[in-house]
Amino acid sequence: MKNSIFFHLLLIAFFGVSCQNSQQQTSEKTVSKKPNIIFVYLDDLGFGDIGVNGAKGVQTPNIDGLANGGVNFLNGYASSATCTPSRYAAFTGQYPWRKNAKILPGSAPMLIDTAQVTLAGMLKKEGYNTAIIGKWHLGLGTHDKDWNEHISPNPNDVGFHHSYIMAATQDRVPTVYIEDGDVVGLDKNDPIQINYDENFPGQPTGKDNPELTTMKWHHGHNSTIINGIPRIGYMKGGKSAIWNDVEMADHFLGKVKNYINEKAKEDKPFFLTYTMQQPHVPRTPHPRFVGKSTLGPRGDVIAEADWCIGELMKTIREAGIEENTLIVFSSDNGPVLNDGYYDDAVEKLGDHDPNGGLRGGKYSLYDAGTHVPFITYWKGQIKPTVSNALVCQMDLFASLAELVGSDMKAEDSENVLSALLGESKEGRASLILEATTRTSYRKGDFVLLPAYEGPEVNHEVNIELGNLKELALYNLKEDPAQQKNIANENPELVASLLKEFESKRGSDYKNTSALELK
Repeated sequence: MKNSIFFHLLLIAFFGVSCQNSQQQTSEKTVSKKPNIIFVYLDDLGFGDIGVNGAKGVQTPNIDGLANGGVNFLNGYASSATCTPSRYAAFTGQYPWRKNAKILPGSAPMLIDTAQVTLAGMLKKEGYNTAIIGKWHLGLGTHDKDWNEHISPNPNDVGFHHSYIMAATQDRVPTVYIEDGDVVGLDKNDPIQINYDENFPGQPTGKDNPELTTMKWHHGHNSTIINGIPRIGYMKGGKSAIWNDVEMADHFLGKVKNYINEKAKEDKPFFLTYTMQQPHVPRTPHPRFVGKSTLGPRGDVIAEADWCIGELMKTIREAGIEENTLIVFSSDNGPVLNDGYYDDAVEKLGDHDPNGGLRGGKYSLYDAGTHVPFITYWKGQIKPTVSNALVCQMDLFASLAELVGSDMKAEDSENVLSALLGESKEGRASLILEATTRTSYRKGDFVLLPAYEGPEVNHEVNIELGNLKELALYNLKEDPAQQKNIANENPELVASLLKEFESKRGSDYKNTSALELK
């Protein structure tokens, strides 16, 4: 009897160990499998515009859910305080000032060279399906492109298998969607014509025909009127291809859902860049979201964007891929209230602080220009935490290359994968930040702002630009609002940081251009 009991115990122990080993092997297999990667990139969302970072007047439960379930970075940065340079850095792993990247008109040629290494290209080489859905704003084609024919180069020529984009921004022409280099829904009997210098005969404009507008321009946005909204640039024709502004969020989200559902069935992992248009101007929330915040249209489109994130997560979960999907959430630059239209963003601000206590904003060399929401989420792999690690979107290239086993390199991208996965509180040691061709130097808790000529404030957007008569040094840990210039108290530190900055940036860093809002 005792022998029989002992034998059964041995069997139980044997099968228990076997099951444990099997589960461990399954777990290791799951971890070692290349994850899907989704980069969610908002437009002009400030550090303080989400609930976990102190937002008031607008609720962001779905974005907060990512932050509370992943790593919420308190020192996460875009490379630049405007969109084209930031996107260039995020997609190439290279500082945008090396390319002299600036805000592009909608008619600009492709900024990224087709021979250049890109994040999408690196992942494509590692066996990923790659796609971008949403805003592009890195130029398309050549200077003399014809919008009525196939446009090349386009995102498909720099690493993306699939692209469904707007060329620039919602407030710039052309106001059409472009899929894999072709304008969607175009009637070639009504060809598109685009010009950023002069209007087409007989075309109404916001400046000359304000009675035809449903949204009033404040500055810059007074050219061709489309859907009642005056835009930047002149456009004629292409009526069948023109987008519906209030349905844009739903439109892009539908494409994202379809892509995920399709690719989730394949053996290959996917990399999806979901570049949302909110809360960039013109702020055109779907009627379902009008009044969802107390902040007017700007708050309403943030609420709309948060709902899109909820739908994204629902799609991922229903596809059964949440535990093998890394999500990176951020914004291309800091916030701006009045960016060209009268839309109550200033009047209805209340006690909400889009900057989250930081100084400056979009276009600014002060911290709020580039210090943005930055979240990583990966169920089962990332433990919830808040991190002070210094990370930049430019580092996605090197970090994701490490994750997927690629040996490809990008010039300025640093491997901060351990920080992105919440395994380390250490990020990069230093970072050069850019705002409309002016640059500063962040190292550790300190940021050095060189002296630059120019106005202290741009009064059209009412943002301090960071143009200083003398060099400034701030301790961002002790003084995140940058109220105390401690340069005179720390001459040795200033000299050391300035020497490092000039050695990395080059001696021509004072060759800058004036901000143009157009």
